[in-house]
Amino acid sequence: MYDHPTPAAEFDYEWPTCDPCGRQLRHDELGRTACRLCQDRIDLALRQLPGPDGLYAQLADRLVPGRGGDGQVVSVSRTPPLPLRLEPLSLMARGGVVTILQTWQVDWHEHFGWRHPRWNGGLQQQLDEAVHALRVNLEGAASTHPAFGEFAQEVAALVRQCERQITGERPERPIAVACPCGTVLRVTVSTPGARCRGCSTQYARTEVLDLPLAERAAA
Repeated sequence: MYDHPTPAAEFDYEWPTCDPCGRQLRHDELGRTACRLCQDRIDLALRQLPGPDGLYAQLADRLVPGRGGDGQVVSVSRTPPLPLRLEPLSLMARGGVVTILQTWQVDWHEHFGWRHPRWNGGLQQQLDEAVHALRVNLEGAASTHPAFGEFAQEVAALVRQCERQITGERPERPIAVACPCGTVLRVTVSTPGARCRGCSTQYARTEVLDLPLAERAAA
């Protein structure tokens, strides 16, 4: 006598989803970590950073206090300004944009079993080299790297931070939403997706924004 699967067991399978955005993968994307839409989105974000006209180079124009998004010097107080604005400086210095991208490049080299990467020149040249290497290997990472979703979120966040410093736009206000498991997630209106730390549920952008506000859920 043979055991046959119950009808409920036949429907336990969950269709694979994209790690960055939570969208169900298409048939030709099965086995990948990220969908090709997210891969293209991150490639576009990376392309905005390097070069003499890129976002990273433009940060240098925002180091002087009192400069608005249009590049005009404005008077905000009679007290002497700081020598440099700390926000764009922190993005440009060691530990900022360049270091974060290089850390991911090292991580990818370890994932693929390659030698440790080396960089030349100043920070601008190192940024250009890191971005080029990440873009060249983006297909492989989006296909197999288990933390590609985290990489995608960090790159998108870096680009938004640079854009805000250049344009003078205020940071997006975080929103606290509640997962059904009780974990509070902090997201913004442009969050591409989020994974709950409590139950590991992956939410797409529209799904995470549909979650109830944490305060209301608590009430």
